[in-house]
Amino acid sequence: MPDWVQDAVWWHVYPLGFVGAEREAPADGAVTHRLDRLTAWLDYAVELGANGLALGPVFASSTHGYDTVDHSRIDPRLGDDADFDALVAAAHDRGLRVLLDGVFNHVGREHPAFRAVLEQGPAAPTADWFRLRWPHGRDAEPEYDAFEGHGQLVALDHSAPAVADWVTEVMTAWLDRGADGWRLDAAYAVPTSFWATVLSRVRARHPDAYLVGEVIHGDYTRVVRESGMDAVTQYELWKAVWSSLNDGNLHELAHALGRHDGFCEVFAPLTFVGNHDVTRIASRLTDVRHLPHALAVLFTVGGTPSVYAGDEQAFTGVKEDRAGGDDAVRPPFPDGPDGLAPFGWPTYRLHEQLIGLRRRHRWLHRARTTPLHRDNRQLSYAASADGERLVVALNLADEPARLPAPGAGAVLAGAGTVRRDTVELAAHGWAILEG
Repeated sequence: MPDWVQDAVWWHVYPLGFVGAEREAPADGAVTHRLDRLTAWLDYAVELGANGLALGPVFASSTHGYDTVDHSRIDPRLGDDADFDALVAAAHDRGLRVLLDGVFNHVGREHPAFRAVLEQGPAAPTADWFRLRWPHGRDAEPEYDAFEGHGQLVALDHSAPAVADWVTEVMTAWLDRGADGWRLDAAYAVPTSFWATVLSRVRARHPDAYLVGEVIHGDYTRVVRESGMDAVTQYELWKAVWSSLNDGNLHELAHALGRHDGFCEVFAPLTFVGNHDVTRIASRLTDVRHLPHALAVLFTVGGTPSVYAGDEQAFTGVKEDRAGGDDAVRPPFPDGPDGLAPFGWPTYRLHEQLIGLRRRHRWLHRARTTPLHRDNRQLSYAASADGERLVVALNLADEPARLPAPGAGAVLAGAGTVRRDTVELAAHGWAILEG
């Protein structure tokens, strides 16, 4: 993993939604320059404490960005190459690294490589890019593998050398242009052997690039070891955080923290409590008083934390399994931070405080956790690495609670009273303490 990732805190943006782009790309390809709207928010991200801008899809697509039709061109609903270059330059001027979202498991049906197949049949030079079948004859449209049953998303054949060559060139070209790394969309659906081939080539040209895969379930450690990725997304911890807080079952969280430590022995996971694919954390929690508890965990465990734009303002939004079901979690933002509602700023300040705490304790990127007390509604643990230590205490109950906190000192965030190796928390209270 590149050295700079130790200090990375990502502010994650879904650009098409953020700038209020149309649902479908214009038929005439007309360019609307909107990326500068995102530039207007970069100081806000820096003030939050982020030093990385993780972008969702920015390449030309038919609809939502994950049906890419041209990986070499900026989506015209966002702008053009000059707009992208200006955004990267503005981000770098502020010390923000830029992470791109690469969709390399599949392409949209309008991608030229697949259009060639529809027009030329098996003789198309790109026919071997896809897993095709011709049950109705070679003059008819072929059957093809689609990503998770979505016919508009045509799965690539990752055993084809031409696909590996093409993905390598796309990744390196945008790193050449100034990007600092890639999130690999649906990485779990792609053979690890493919990633091992491609990523080794990419690293040969860009050894300082950060390469993280979207892996929802499965053997995270095996994927990282076999693929050559720096990290994968930590969905296990995401799920355990909100469900343990909702169920009043902090044993689940303690178990997940133990598994998280196991992953940290091999790699530093990309951690989060929200992203563009899931219900907002402020909506997912049944008791909004527990939002600080979720954030306390996010910013005190090992890994590389990411904050989904809007979560730091307590945005709400429920993802639904239907057409347009992502819209609520991918809304347009105002022209600038001055257009935000006043009620979200306390949550912003809390993020600011916790990210600042993490910056003052850089070793948290490598932290491991040790349970000090586990109960359904109370949990305390020590986060430690490199001879340093913090204590985290959480209370979900309707009454105050005293938790074991051996070695705890001054309260750094939250609120509590420390007495004789214990910390007293208010009802639904939390604290992070010197260790």
